[in-house]
Amino acid sequence: MELVKNGEQMMSKQVIVDYIPFEVSPQQINESINENNGKLVVKGVLQRAEAKNQNGRVYPKETLMREAKKYQEIQIRERRALGELDHPDSSVVNLNNVSHNVMEMHFEGNDLVGTVEVLGTPAGNILKELFKSGIKLGISSRGLGSVKEMNEDDTVEVQPDFELIAFDFVSNPSTHGAFLSPTNEGKLNEGVGTRDGVCCHDCKVENIINDIFRGE
Repeated sequence: MELVKNGEQMMSKQVIVDYIPFEVSPQQINESINENNGKLVVKGVLQRAEAKNQNGRVYPKETLMREAKKYQEIQIRERRALGELDHPDSSVVNLNNVSHNVMEMHFEGNDLVGTVEVLGTPAGNILKELFKSGIKLGISSRGLGSVKEMNEDDTVEVQPDFELIAFDFVSNPSTHGAFLSPTNEGKLNEGVGTRDGVCCHDCKVENIINDIFRGE
């Protein structure tokens, strides 16, 4: 959608959500829990600059660096770099659904790498148990801004008005490959439920959440 002001075209802002692989080894999961008195802390790539993602969007490094610096200086420094569990579509973080806090982030080349602490909130406890049970989880960046079509293969560029809001963990990413898998592949399918005789990822998620609510 485009707006016009003083004869010039202006792009309208929208919530922009993009997924990126966030790879963590089983060893990192186990060591973190053991070394942090049961607390889970993970580290991985949060977003990537100057590369077309599977949603067809490109984040200019200058824009992403600016927003990462602002996020580091305000949200992270004040310990309020909070994120939610699953697919929020709001430009505001819902405290009732907060599951984790970003502790630090920095660039390694074009990769924005961060350290994330899973919190002891209801949503955080669900997130931790999902990790421990081998559920594949994705991570997504959430921001507010506009995009502009480029002159090549349906690629769109995130514009300089982009504002970073949060990083969220998701249980069912719409982008292939945007998963964080804390256990080895040989164990991923153990205990997975079935629906109509078919192995069902959602069934296992539902069972884990129900167990948490029952206190099991």
